[in-house]
Amino acid sequence: MATGKKRKVQIFSPCKALEFDAQALESLFHFLDEAAPHSITEGDLSLVLLSQERHSQLHADYLNDPSPTDVITFPGDLDEKLAGEICVSIDTAYSYANNHQLNFSSELILYFIHGWLHLAGFEDHSEEGRQAMKKEEQVIMHLLETNHQVPLFKYQPNE
Repeated sequence: MATGKKRKVQIFSPCKALEFDAQALESLFHFLDEAAPHSITEGDLSLVLLSQERHSQLHADYLNDPSPTDVITFPGDLDEKLAGEICVSIDTAYSYANNHQLNFSSELILYFIHGWLHLAGFEDHSEEGRQAMKKEEQVIMHLLETNHQVPLFKYQPNE
């Protein structure tokens, strides 16, 4: 979307235990629009950060699967000027990062990248698709890290 005009990025985060700079997250997606090797449809982009419980309910309601998952991506609608919606599970990212000694912020951004790649046309329903997506996730994550585009997220879940 390198048109010079920045897309509107709407962020919904009802979780009071999550702290982050919304402007930095929005800037990350503006950076992807300008610098990433792939692009998504023009239009507004919606980002949703949910607890695992709410994310699993979304998974059940829209995909008939109540199991926990990390990211759900809804395609956009050109007529409505929507690029799409990326919904991530904060708790899944937090647990995975802690269990694998990874950086929570990077793990959460990886989920957003995964969703963004779905909007860019990548699929992960086949082994070939999963491998291509994993490779591209690494390319984009490296691009973001080397350009200091990974926002800091702080999360203190009720344990």
